[in-house]
Amino acid sequence: MSTPYPFTAVVGQTDLRLALLLNAVSPAVGGVLVRGEKGTAKSTAVRALSALLPQVDVVPGCRFSCAPAAPDPACPDGPHEPGAGDARPARMVELPVGASEDRLVGALDIERALSEGVKAFEPGLLADAHRGILYVDEVNLLHDHLIDLLLDAAAMGASYVEREGVSVRHAARFLLVGTMNPEEGELRPQLLDRFGLTVEVAASREPAQRVEVVRRRLAYEDDPAGFATRWAGDEHEVRARVVAARALLPKVALGDTALLQIAATCAGFEVDGMRADIVMARTATALAAWAGRTEVRKEDVRQAALLALPHRRRRNPFDAPGLDEDKLDRILDEFPDEEPEPEPEPEPDGPEPEPEGPDDGGGPDGGGGVPPQGGPEGGGPAEAPEAPAEDPAEAPEQRPDAPQPSAQGGGAAPEQAAVRASEPFRTKVLSVPGLGEGAAGRRSRARTAHGRTTGSQRPRGQLTKLHLAATVHAAAPHQKARGRAGRGLVIRKDDLRQATREGREGNLVLFCVDASGSMAARQRMSAVKGAVLSLLLDAYQRRDKVGLITFRGSGADLALPPTSSVDAAAARLEQLPTGGRTPLAAGLLKAHEVLRIERLRDPSRRPLLVVVTDGRATSAGAVGGDPRELSGRSARLLAAEGVASVVVDCESGPVRLGLAGVLAADLGAHAVTLDGLRADSLAGLVKNVRTAVTHTASPNSVSRRAA
Repeated sequence: MSTPYPFTAVVGQTDLRLALLLNAVSPAVGGVLVRGEKGTAKSTAVRALSALLPQVDVVPGCRFSCAPAAPDPACPDGPHEPGAGDARPARMVELPVGASEDRLVGALDIERALSEGVKAFEPGLLADAHRGILYVDEVNLLHDHLIDLLLDAAAMGASYVEREGVSVRHAARFLLVGTMNPEEGELRPQLLDRFGLTVEVAASREPAQRVEVVRRRLAYEDDPAGFATRWAGDEHEVRARVVAARALLPKVALGDTALLQIAATCAGFEVDGMRADIVMARTATALAAWAGRTEVRKEDVRQAALLALPHRRRRNPFDAPGLDEDKLDRILDEFPDEEPEPEPEPEPDGPEPEPEGPDDGGGPDGGGGVPPQGGPEGGGPAEAPEAPAEDPAEAPEQRPDAPQPSAQGGGAAPEQAAVRASEPFRTKVLSVPGLGEGAAGRRSRARTAHGRTTGSQRPRGQLTKLHLAATVHAAAPHQKARGRAGRGLVIRKDDLRQATREGREGNLVLFCVDASGSMAARQRMSAVKGAVLSLLLDAYQRRDKVGLITFRGSGADLALPPTSSVDAAAARLEQLPTGGRTPLAAGLLKAHEVLRIERLRDPSRRPLLVVVTDGRATSAGAVGGDPRELSGRSARLLAAEGVASVVVDCESGPVRLGLAGVLAADLGAHAVTLDGLRADSLAGLVKNVRTAVTHTASPNSVSRRAA
């Protein structure tokens, strides 16, 4: 087994280390979601945390890590008699992105259950993680149904496996830690809410701190054991402090003033539900215990809010995470502590020592040992984290005040500044026809592992979803030959049938947006951006990948390659300038090229092309020729390859040319206007008609008409 990187050797990342340690002190906090760019020590810090957890006592031979003093009465390996146990280190279990449901919750031998009535259960990762850490790297890439199972087990402290009437339950209490790179897609808001704390991490922009990171990493890779030995003293101190804080935690008093501060903070930031209040209370209590105090102070509530609230304030993926600290201070100042904080008493050992790093010189962060939240010798608030790195969506080339490339094409309309999108709305469901087999999602029909049962087939590999009726039908004709004597069926492996299910898949939604001069009217472009933003929000909710192509001047640009990060697409769209001629053919050909490449990368994910334009074509670009004829040929090329398309007609005004309809015919696509894209357009019409009928049928209305 390789030597893990020491937790106390991590440079910087104060909030990350503090959030992890608070969960080690009080697992009831609910885990940590670590968000940040790649290469920021997210995984390193999480893997190193397990070495700081106290050892656990387990029942000898129990696969579910039952505690000897209080064994689980429903343990599948039980019943266990209370008694002495074996001590072992707390486990850190990793859940890979491609894990199956059986690997997560455990596998039940359906064949033995049907033929012998035996619950032959093979534990999964949830059982392995009981009383330890369950680490999910790239949690945002995990399938939704696995995330649901994972968070349900974390909330209930138990895992349930149900298969064809056979049920197994076992305890599953663990510290849940997830890491993710927001550039690769966001978690749904209801899943974000299930993580107790969240931390944003970024690489330091300070050269001295970056040098220290490189120095320590190279030293660790050259001699892992020797490097760990140099940090053993710091590790022991933090481990002892975690044990002491755990022992102190039940004695910490959460007074009425602190509860009012917590409630006022959650109400002031308009956080949905009550989970935030509970998490803040538990976090503030853990902070006080970590600082060696028995009362919760205002600084504990403030730090708890900074860790527990930012991810709960996001209403959609386009909202920037974070918390207004000035507003937070104003809310907390309305509920001052009842008594002034006492002067810190000197420790028996002597004056408070200055923080020092290890013998190797330490780093700019003071050795990266214990995250500052006071300590037994002081109760000051945690240090402010280092300035985060710029968000990719706010890179200089995407900011409103950054210079934008000029419009191409001589004689074209001048480039206009980017306009803001109108308010997004709920859109109609756009789907790909046919039956796919792509990644699980919520858009188009597909054969999936979850959904309604449509038939059965022989299992390919391990059986996961038994079709009971088909299995019995396959086994019934052979019972006499197999010497059946009792009431039960004699089931063989060849009799088992896998249920085929139909659900929904996620698609690749590729937006091809006209940014030419004909779209440049500010009110019109604002409406167009609002429509595309609404479709992006719909794609986020339906777990799609998205891409963005813009065309204007004499060519087309891939503004955003296909990605799961719809907020990145929204950022690119927001800063999109307009102006120049309309190279419609260039946009369609660029879409054809992008889809061809994506088909090679992910052949099972079906694409949906959304062309947002008024249908005009005034530039042939570098190809030359008639722009309209070229755009028609490009559209028919996409249609010939079976690309499902939708044309959003942006033409407005009393006189309309209907060119978007011609484009839709060439694409073999459905055309929809901006107003017709709204999901409530038809519903509103039905509501109005129903109201009119009711009004007509009322006695008063009849009498008024008669009068």
